[in-house]
Amino acid sequence: MSVGSASASAIPAGLPCWIEVACRDEAVTQQFYTGLFGWEYEVHRDPATPTGRYWISSLAGEPTGGLYQAGAQSAPGWTLHISVPHTASAAEWVEYLGGQVTLGPVAIPDRGSIVHAVDASGAPVVFWEAPPNWRFVTGVPNTFSGADLNAHDGAAADHFYTKLFNYASHQIGDGDAFDYVEYLIEHTPVLYRYVMGSEYSRDTPPHWLVYFEVDPARGTDATAGQALMLGGTVVIQPYDTAYGRMAILADPDGAVFAVIDHSRTLDDIGRAEVDDPYDD
Repeated sequence: MSVGSASASAIPAGLPCWIEVACRDEAVTQQFYTGLFGWEYEVHRDPATPTGRYWISSLAGEPTGGLYQAGAQSAPGWTLHISVPHTASAAEWVEYLGGQVTLGPVAIPDRGSIVHAVDASGAPVVFWEAPPNWRFVTGVPNTFSGADLNAHDGAAADHFYTKLFNYASHQIGDGDAFDYVEYLIEHTPVLYRYVMGSEYSRDTPPHWLVYFEVDPARGTDATAGQALMLGGTVVIQPYDTAYGRMAILADPDGAVFAVIDHSRTLDDIGRAEVDDPYDD
């Protein structure tokens, strides 16, 4: 699908509406994602970035995300943007709910306004008041597929986001050993929250993990291998889940993201291996 329509109000509050990566070397990072996902880049003016430059990536002419050079005190990484009707109001609510505004509201030429914040669980996030002509392609191969909030304090995260956006929340795991919650708008899951388990070191900071859809014709394993060849890292080797076969990767600057092939779910693995004995 493509997020965006004739009026900004048609983008529901609480919907993921953009992603962007902060990097050290703009050219190297662009080459990596162009090689991995086939993206093209176009530069725009942006007063909120250290260089005043902001690159918009696209696939077949449709915007897929942003890229900018990180500041001297900032670490490379992917950031999720969530739609809000008014950034000024969102900033007030962030503080009221136990978060912290770190930048903004800032007006971006022809692109609405933004507020950078740290939520009540400690994860950086951006709230975006999108312009009427907003476009952001999702739901097709090599584009944004979803995001998990990886937190240590699940209760703080849930209180912050359900109050800010009136999300309904539903526990998918057992709530103890596996604490994984989906946030829903009108019964449709839009984002997920996970309490980090033993697979993460205890000092891992809370963060949003951005997922990209993998073309089933290429698959998660080949995508992970290609990331290595392009100078990236395989953080967690490909593995099967109920949502699809996924892997966690990092680009040459260390910005972490996930890729997932939704066509190959855990329930299908046995059948798939019987159907194709050469599929490893």
